[in-house]
Amino acid sequence: MGLAEAFRNYEDKIVSRWVDYTLSTYKASTFFRKERDKFANPVGGNTYEALSKLFKLLAKNADPKEFVAPLDQIMRIRSIQEFAASEAVGPIHAVKHITREILDKDKERRHLIAELYEFEFAVDMAVLAAFDLYMQCREQLYKVRIQEIKSGSHILTDSKCPSNLLHRNTDDFVKIRI
Repeated sequence: MGLAEAFRNYEDKIVSRWVDYTLSTYKASTFFRKERDKFANPVGGNTYEALSKLFKLLAKNADPKEFVAPLDQIMRIRSIQEFAASEAVGPIHAVKHITREILDKDKERRHLIAELYEFEFAVDMAVLAAFDLYMQCREQLYKVRIQEIKSGSHILTDSKCPSNLLHRNTDDFVKIRI
């Protein structure tokens, strides 16, 4: 049995553990893990969908340009959360360890671990692409926030939206400097 067949046989198990690990990084992880419907739980549903697509691409050693769509689906969500860049991108890397662990538990397929070089290299490329996407999303988010401040639209919100918190932090900074 080759690596491709092992990936097909264990795809559901690997993706399920990968999604579970990724969703465990959120504060509301219990809810996110239970519901996979994209409408009832957009974070959990999108994470499951994107990681499923990404695993298929990684397993077939696809062109790294093909990783962009599923990674973008994940990074857009993670970029608006309170994650550091390493925390946002870290779960993408976890699939390497999950795959090794699952193959290692199967005595008949344990020898395939030595053949994971290309798969793990593809994962590394996906992590780098995820970091780029995360940074692009964060940059776009900050541009929107700056535009809200310039236009004064941040005054219209009095909830705990990020723009309002940014405005409060600016006021605190002004008080400290005076």
